[in-house]
Amino acid sequence: MQSSLINKVLSTHESFAPLALRVPAGIIFMAHGSQKLFGWFGGNGLEGTAQWLASMGMEPSFLFALLAGGGEFFGGLALLLGLLVRPAGVVLSITMLVAIFAVHIGNGLFMSNNGYEFALALLAISVSLAISGAGKVSIDRSLARKV
Repeated sequence: MQSSLINKVLSTHESFAPLALRVPAGIIFMAHGSQKLFGWFGGNGLEGTAQWLASMGMEPSFLFALLAGGGEFFGGLALLLGLLVRPAGVVLSITMLVAIFAVHIGNGLFMSNNGYEFALALLAISVSLAISGAGKVSIDRSLARKV
């Protein structure tokens, strides 16, 4: 049974297409997560992110900042490496749904108004990768062959 679960998590479509989604999305998610966690690239860091979340009434704000930043950074790293892409896709999908409905939905679609269009595109990528898996060029594929 355990081997069956591992096979399902690591299984992937035999295509190069997920690579085209994984690499740019992984970079974007890692960059956004590092802003939230470490304050890199002009971000506010964990404390600043927690304060921002608290200002929107999202409590416990420190925990949510840690979950959002950690999900984005480590989920992005997983996409980039092609390791555990299906679970990372699920985590990132949930993160983007929260971003859309908690932060952006009231601003409409367009990014120029801080709308949800960018988060929606990242949600679509995350869902696609959760469904397809990491693809032909991935650690998941290599591990699945050994299980």
